Amino acid sequence: MASSAEGDEGTVVALAGVLQSGFQELSLNKLATSLGASEQALRLIISIFLGYPFALFYRHYLFYKETYLIHLFHTFTGLSIAYFNFGNQLYHSLLCIVLQFLILRLMGRTITAVLTTFCFQMAYLLAGYYYTATGNYDIKWTMPHCVLTLKLIGLAVDYFDGGKDQNSLSSEQQKYAIRGVPSLLEVAGFSYFYGAFLVGPQFSMNHYMKLVQGELIDIPGKIPNSIIPALKRLSLGLFYLVGYTLLSPHITEDYLLTEDYDEGVCILTGLGFNGFEEKGKAKWDACANMKVWLFETNPRFTGTIASFNINTNAWVARYIFKRLKFLGNKELSQGLSLLFLALWHGLHSGYLVCFQMEFLIVIVERQAARLIQESPTLSKLAAITVLQPFYYLVQQTIHWLFMGYSMTAFCLFTWDKWLKVYKSIYFLGHIFFLSLLFILPYIHKAMVPRKEKLKKME
Repeated sequence: MASSAEGDEGTVVALAGVLQSGFQELSLNKLATSLGASEQALRLIISIFLGYPFALFYRHYLFYKETYLIHLFHTFTGLSIAYFNFGNQLYHSLLCIVLQFLILRLMGRTITAVLTTFCFQMAYLLAGYYYTATGNYDIKWTMPHCVLTLKLIGLAVDYFDGGKDQNSLSSEQQKYAIRGVPSLLEVAGFSYFYGAFLVGPQFSMNHYMKLVQGELIDIPGKIPNSIIPALKRLSLGLFYLVGYTLLSPHITEDYLLTEDYDEGVCILTGLGFNGFEEKGKAKWDACANMKVWLFETNPRFTGTIASFNINTNAWVARYIFKRLKFLGNKELSQGLSLLFLALWHGLHSGYLVCFQMEFLIVIVERQAARLIQESPTLSKLAAITVLQPFYYLVQQTIHWLFMGYSMTAFCLFTWDKWLKVYKSIYFLGHIFFLSLLFILPYIHKAMVPRKEKLKKME
């Protein structure tokens, strides 16, 4: 009998071992390794795709329901995603959201509340960067927190604008100004919305409230007809993901972070609704963060900037650049806006170098465009139809060559890495554009007749 019992016990132990081994094989870490990615990257991708069933559930069971139920759903799903990706470190976002709510309630619609929000939220984010930074791109709690930081700063500014006389606001400020007093549940739902919590895109509190209140619809009283537009955006994201997988021998995690996935979720819920075209067709691009065709074909640096990370750029323009109008200097406002963007991305020197190059290149490109436009000789040459393909080829070559040059520092992060690369090519990009910065004004003076300058002044 004892022998039989021992045999049964041995069988159970062996079976347990087999099951344990099986579960290990099915673990996320094993799966990620087999795919050539990290476990954190796999968790991120799973979380982004989870947005689609969440959005379908919302469409079928919560659309037009009580708003508090929708806020609870968004808060619970967002917190679940945060815990799945970052564990107990979700307290960082929770703490900042609660404190932001208290700032709004205790300080009210004051400039003090805006400045306190800006200083606290940016200081918290930068402290997070400082204590968690490495020499590589890591997926950690600071990744969604940088998205949250912009949301909460924008929330404070819009709440402040809501207390002003409407006539004193621009049409854009009137659109985003918050007239009511948000509850903690509303702020939490806005912050943790599953379609944008991890990697964006950015949207305002007013736009979110329109979603919750069932106003972002193309047909009154009906659920939005957004499934096809959402699937198109998802397909576009998958296309780029597969393309990178096939064409790149080593897939880095930043390639897996394309925001087309989350854009698809936002469209599916209805958050992407952006009114109607002139012909009455519904537009679903309110959360579009990239204009793919413009990005791929435009030969100008400003075109690339305008077509990529659209909502973040719009946020910076709305809450930073335009709010610096009192400085009376457009270039200074632009420079400070880019400095903010660099710090928002992280404390690595590579970010500062990248955005410094963007600032320099944009100024030079505008100088060159103005020279061609105002010089009779150059404008005639530029208008020759047969030479247009040649001009495009030259522009696009310069564009992609120096776009890659600028992004080198962004991707390599630390000064010892990007400096080594730039030294190896003798700082070609810096020398090229700094030279043009000083030479182009003299060429403009020589090639633009005085009467053209006087005409412009008039």
